[in-house]
Amino acid sequence: MTAGNFSQGTFVGRVWRPDVQGPAVVVLRDGKLCDITSKIIPTMRDLLENDDPAAVARSASCDPLDTLDVALEVSVEGAGDFSRLHLLAPCDLQAVKACGVTFARSMIERVIEEKAAGNPAVAEKVRGRVTAIIGDSLRDLKAGSEAAARVKAALIEEGVWSQYLEVGIGPDAEVFTKAPVLASVGWGASVGLHPISKWNNPEPEIVLAVDSKGRIKGATLGNDEIGRASCRERV
Repeated sequence: MTAGNFSQGTFVGRVWRPDVQGPAVVVLRDGKLCDITSKIIPTMRDLLENDDPAAVARSASCDPLDTLDVALEVSVEGAGDFSRLHLLAPCDLQAVKACGVTFARSMIERVIEEKAAGNPAVAEKVRGRVTAIIGDSLRDLKAGSEAAARVKAALIEEGVWSQYLEVGIGPDAEVFTKAPVLASVGWGASVGLHPISKWNNPEPEIVLAVDSKGRIKGATLGNDEIGRASCRERV
């Protein structure tokens, strides 16, 4: 990934500035990261509160820092090194929310992954048990219906139910806090895993940047499974 990938659009993000020992809101201009932090834009949250944050970012006065290519290279090894400029997660004062609305069929596979913990043989065994319980009943299964309730009861009885299935079978869409304020990390940063973890399941997601009124102002990419945000937002 290089600055050449961002030739169209308005891209903003956050970096750590070693010269001021603090974070800065930046916009990408001609391949260079420019600090637009000011009284008008003290945080990413404040930028997103504008009716047109892209226009504000494009017109804001800025302090040129370094090229995106250099920042990307440094961030792989230097994230967390306060003596070097590196990329931070693009969000700051916003909690990261997740909205679970998934097809029931794919949700069953997620439950199988959960039960199997990465073991293909165990996964196949669990898949056989699940198929024996529900057959093809998930094809036209409607969330919140009586049929969905019966499937849930059967899965609980067989010991293969997961709370995650509420997203696709339950009556309500699931909205929950994925990560609290400032918990996300930027591109290239190391992600801590619990020492007893035997496997992980990275899951790239589109992340929407919204303001306090719920209005969508931009988007970025994130790793849903371990809560890692990418280095930029597009607004």
